[in-house]
Amino acid sequence: MKILITGGTTFVSKFTAEYFVKKGDDVTVINRGSRNQVDGVTLINCDRTNLGDKLKNVYFDVILDITAYTEEHVKTLVESGIEFGDYIFVSSSAVYPETNPQPFSEEQPTGRNSVWGDYGVNKIRAEKYLLKFVPNVYILRPPYFYGKYDNLYREAFVFDCAMSDRPFYIPNNGEMKLQFFNVSDFCRFIDIIIEKHPENHIFNVGNKDSVTVKEWVEICYKAVGKIPEFVSVDKKIPQRDYFSFHDYEYSLDVSKQYELMPDTIPLERGFKEEFEWFKDNLQSVYYRKPFIEYIDKNLI
Repeated sequence: MKILITGGTTFVSKFTAEYFVKKGDDVTVINRGSRNQVDGVTLINCDRTNLGDKLKNVYFDVILDITAYTEEHVKTLVESGIEFGDYIFVSSSAVYPETNPQPFSEEQPTGRNSVWGDYGVNKIRAEKYLLKFVPNVYILRPPYFYGKYDNLYREAFVFDCAMSDRPFYIPNNGEMKLQFFNVSDFCRFIDIIIEKHPENHIFNVGNKDSVTVKEWVEICYKAVGKIPEFVSVDKKIPQRDYFSFHDYEYSLDVSKQYELMPDTIPLERGFKEEFEWFKDNLQSVYYRKPFIEYIDKNLI
């Protein structure tokens, strides 16, 4: 297939580009050329909001739009003169207002979520544009991505604590639940959509089962070969000052995904694979936050 991927140099888009290159597909990426490219891709070096004629009358079997955050992002690409078969857009669970009953299902109305703010609102606007103007669009709404090339300071923070034999400062009793989706499963599901062209065009995607914060930390420490010692932090202390996730628990109904793809990678295996990559690529986590510094100054 001829595939166009937006991004292609960090985390989800990088993994996806590598996945389809390895499958033997003809992969083109759009990015600003500021980071190393995946071997085997063709680069269109530009800002996606300033495409000019670079894509005019160029055909792709599939567009994998992984880096669009706004209506402008998708509109600029769709109206660039490009020709394509399927358009797969990575949206977000942030499109569901926290007032909706959980687990969130695809049939529920979208709306502003007070935790995610404009990020979710902009994803909603992008979705609406695509649903109106692109009949062959598929919209994927994931929870938290994880896996190889993760450049966010989530598992990396826990790995850092484990490798330094630090106790882990956990919000309250660690019972808040988190839902994840491995980037490898994400690519597998894209393959299924391309092959089967399901009637449904909006999918929540993710692992069926959530884990508590405590369980997540234990799995990450186990990947390093350690067992965590927990220190509970009072709820009065802002969680995002010392911890990777907002104080917000939600779950997605992913039953439609499971009808098409009835298995996902077990978390223990997935986080172990992420750690094996992380320990040799510490510099690849670009967005380190000063959680450890805050803990050492304010919580010990």
